[in-house]
Amino acid sequence: MAQPVGDTYKFVIAPNISSITQLFGGTGTGSYWSRGGVYYFLSPFVCVILVLMIAFIVWMDNAERRIPVQYAKRVVGRKMYGGQNTHIPIKVNMSGVMPVIFAGSILSIPPTIQMFIPAAKLSASKFWTGFFNVFSSTHWAYGIIYFILIIAFAYFYSSIQYNPIEMSQNIAKNGGMIPGIRTGRPTSDYIARIISRITLLGALLLSVVAIFPILFSQITTLILSKATSYADGMNISLGGTSIIILVGVALETVKQLESQMMMRHYKGFLD
Repeated sequence: MAQPVGDTYKFVIAPNISSITQLFGGTGTGSYWSRGGVYYFLSPFVCVILVLMIAFIVWMDNAERRIPVQYAKRVVGRKMYGGQNTHIPIKVNMSGVMPVIFAGSILSIPPTIQMFIPAAKLSASKFWTGFFNVFSSTHWAYGIIYFILIIAFAYFYSSIQYNPIEMSQNIAKNGGMIPGIRTGRPTSDYIARIISRITLLGALLLSVVAIFPILFSQITTLILSKATSYADGMNISLGGTSIIILVGVALETVKQLESQMMMRHYKGFLD
């Protein structure tokens, strides 16, 4: 039975992202390039930023922390087993794009509720008007809340994926140990500390990718509204979440094709 290459839902999302997003905000008179002036410099600058973001995401997706493990030699009958050195790979971006999706979903709830409230009632209350304005992507507090939620969901997702106590028990059952760390509780505590630090680093890197397009749009809005006759800034339509999904689809597809090609004794793409 043939197996699909990659996750189906990602293949459905990726073409939609690449088709509905346009780098320069449209074509013809609506594009940034057609505005001329300073936009002749900013438009190629946005292209460079997107290329750097893609390179950064590729590096982040492939980065991992390797915990060394040594297995003792065992004699079973006339054969000797074990006595090898290996490692436990822990990816820096272990949660992928899920924290960004969860954080974006939470932040989209207040604007959705706002759509069902009559404008007359909303404008009569200063509290609720200010409350819903906070959840606008142009508000300064939106980026802070977005940043905190991404880190929180990254820790939540890593706690589901990794169980340090179970990992420690599996290492001990197979006669292994981490060099310099005693088996049992010290091993599980050591693994938990490593996972906590890696999760924080991955969440910070993921937050930079997700929040940078928002900050870039606000900064350009502030600068261009004073320097030009246009009140809007340069919006990077292909946001951080979209780029993470697109790059993830490409890397996962290459890896799975590589493994299938190697199984058939062909030379792989990555050699």
